Amino acid sequence: MLSKSSNNQSHDAGVAGIGMTSARTRDRLVDRLKQQGIKSEPVLEVIRNTPRHLFIEEAMAHKAYEDTALPIGFDQTISQPYIVARMTELLLEDGPLRTVLEVGTGSGYQTAVLAQVADRVFSVERIGALHRRAESALARAELTNVSLRHTDGNDGWPTSMKFDGIMVTAASKSLPKSLTGQLAMDGRLVIPVEQEGEQALCLICRTESGFTHELIEPVHFVPMLEGVIE
Repeated sequence: MLSKSSNNQSHDAGVAGIGMTSARTRDRLVDRLKQQGIKSEPVLEVIRNTPRHLFIEEAMAHKAYEDTALPIGFDQTISQPYIVARMTELLLEDGPLRTVLEVGTGSGYQTAVLAQVADRVFSVERIGALHRRAESALARAELTNVSLRHTDGNDGWPTSMKFDGIMVTAASKSLPKSLTGQLAMDGRLVIPVEQEGEQALCLICRTESGFTHELIEPVHFVPMLEGVIE
């Protein structure tokens, strides 16, 4: 796990950051997230301690703690910290999570955040180069409770296990049945959905009587695609 020392820095200077990636810069980001309505203290603390600059290109490290999405190649982006915090907060509303499935590892930043609020994270990515990059970044961050697979996210995690939380980081035009089928009872699924050209964040909860759906707020994500790219 990431170090949580009193000065919010890891033992590795590259992980802790300096200058535009320093603890002071991260504190400013957390203050902004609070102003935007993020209330979960565990989520805010994880955002503060997670070295986002490890999950983007070195040339863009100076923008790592701005509240903005950034390109990571292959027409993909690393989500803005507000969206990462909001989606994580929604998953945690009913309490701690044992297992979480993430669809769309990307650069691994959201994965790193989830790994610090759940016992175990399983994440899938369809683009091989991003899958390998995320493996490297998560290893550098010393997060060992994550399992990654290079596979089509529409299929979920190829197993019969159920997940307490599922997070999808790409917009879907329809809800994949493979994902709702892998949601445990009382589990929560957070997914961007697209209808008539507009996207909204949707919270789906599994109950004894079926599934509930709640639209949270407008968002903008890359589309959820099928297939695997080596």
